[in-house]
Amino acid sequence: MSEKQKQEPETPVLTRYQVLIAMGVTAIILWIVAKVWMQLGNFAILPWEWDERQFFQGIGLGLVITGLSGVAYRVWDSYRQSADYYLEIVLRPLAFLDLIWLGLLPGLSEELLFRGVMLSAFGASHPAVFVSSICFGVLHLSSPKQWTYVIWATIVGVILGYSALISGNLLVPIVAHITTNLASSYFWKIRRP
Repeated sequence: MSEKQKQEPETPVLTRYQVLIAMGVTAIILWIVAKVWMQLGNFAILPWEWDERQFFQGIGLGLVITGLSGVAYRVWDSYRQSADYYLEIVLRPLAFLDLIWLGLLPGLSEELLFRGVMLSAFGASHPAVFVSSICFGVLHLSSPKQWTYVIWATIVGVILGYSALISGNLLVPIVAHITTNLASSYFWKIRRP
């Protein structure tokens, strides 16, 4: 066994249904937390309004994030190992059509909580972007050895947070998140046998 194989964590084996159920349960929990926080808090969340231009801005931003992720994957060895570990757990068992759920469920629930509620609750400011982004990054922690994936998710959270602040519309980070999840997962899956 090589030194590299000894250092890599053992990947848990999950079934397709376990992953789909975990995604659904996580989305419901995040939605409940967001709704309870909105009920208890005294703040208005960012609006979520249809705007064709902002919809396409969200798609463009999602593709930019996907491209940056691809660059990080190629040049940052510890991120590549961390991402492969995380994506092996989540993506390997899923069929291609399941990637739609992987785009929609986290894209909607995570953006509602982290950019809609949390960003607004903390004052829709620079510190609010960083606090909500760190929380978003930690949500993606699958193992104590996966901190580089958490760092990347935090960076993505900052990008999505500022997209929400600049646009004033939750539609932009939602569409960007869904686009990123769909594109990244598709590219990862087609590279794996």
